[in-house]
Amino acid sequence: MADNIRINWGKLLSRVLLYFVVALICLFILYPYFVMACTALKSRSEIFAINGTIFPINVMWSNFIDIWQKAPMARYMLNSIVIAAGSTAIAMVCGIPAAYALARMKFKGQTAFLGFIIVSQMFAPVVLLIGIYKVMQMFGLTNSLLGLIFINAAFNQAFTIWLLRGTFMSISAEMEQAATIDGCNRIQAMFKVLLPVAAPGIVTTLIFIFINAWNEYTVALCLISTDTLKPLTVGINIFNGYNMIEWQYLFAASIFAIIPVVILFMSIEKNLTSGLTAGGVKG
Repeated sequence: MADNIRINWGKLLSRVLLYFVVALICLFILYPYFVMACTALKSRSEIFAINGTIFPINVMWSNFIDIWQKAPMARYMLNSIVIAAGSTAIAMVCGIPAAYALARMKFKGQTAFLGFIIVSQMFAPVVLLIGIYKVMQMFGLTNSLLGLIFINAAFNQAFTIWLLRGTFMSISAEMEQAATIDGCNRIQAMFKVLLPVAAPGIVTTLIFIFINAWNEYTVALCLISTDTLKPLTVGINIFNGYNMIEWQYLFAASIFAIIPVVILFMSIEKNLTSGLTAGGVKG
């Protein structure tokens, strides 16, 4: 009896320790966002006060209203949504067939092609910026949302193929073979059998692509010069002046920039869980 009580106390202590470590990690991750929210609620004089505190003394909810009057925030957010959604759609449409071919088919040069995909991830957009600008200029896409859509889709393509290939390879090929016996061709088997089972991996890939395209800054800064075409990441620089940074407006705009990504993740997370359970009971 004493041994059982001692073991239970050990489990309780380990559980408390685990929760404590998780709480510390969450605090470490969320602290910058907490400071950003507090700064967004301060006045300019309070931000630059010598004896200031993290918490706002006079809460300025009007900062969240002022940014919509001082900058075309709605236009910036719409541009970012169009760019991120378009890039995600193109990357998924091109990446799913490519990942399927690499997972299910054997062809000459497959290993070299996979190595090329990995190597392409080594180059950051800033390294290729001059070449990107020249190519976009040649096709007349330097100051357009379409150019940014293509660029973001291209830079996320290798990641899409590699992640989805691993997802497809983890699914037994016998399921597709059974579908072909029932009369499906390879394409029908992919759409009716493979993709529904691979839905969790596809949703995860979609989230990462959307977030990467939403957060892209360097290429958009160099390619877009018209103010009405700027995405949100570039547009909020309007609060970063030559002589002074309006931190309260910059952080308030940053909070609005985070909201769509959080909403996307929360809405898709339910589908991710249902996809995992559905794949486990069908058969």
